[in-house]
Amino acid sequence: MFNTLRLIMKLLSRPEELVLLAIWKLKDNAYCVPIREQIIETTGKEWSFGSVYIPLNRLEEKGLINSFLGESSPERGGRAKRFYNLTETRVLYIALTSQEGLQPQPTGYHI
Repeated sequence: MFNTLRLIMKLLSRPEELVLLAIWKLKDNAYCVPIREQIIETTGKEWSFGSVYIPLNRLEEKGLINSFLGESSPERGGRAKRFYNLTETRVLYIALTSQEGLQPQPTGYHI
């Protein structure tokens, strides 16, 4: 199982990695708008909402994040926000790399 987790992490694209790190940093407030803002702040480059949703969908397909709908709100016309959080698989990977003394690959970005 641990080798599978390592393989999954090696197969992440740079946008997927940045989105995953933004979700980790935002914790309970991880929905598209603050995720996008975090990535823009981190990279110094403009990101469209579409360029955030694509990696979000891929990460969910890979089982590294979950999504759920929050409460609807009047300021959003009654629509609910879709929130994202890390799955146990991702949390397990972080714990594994910490225990083995492995260092994440340098990305050049600091979140």
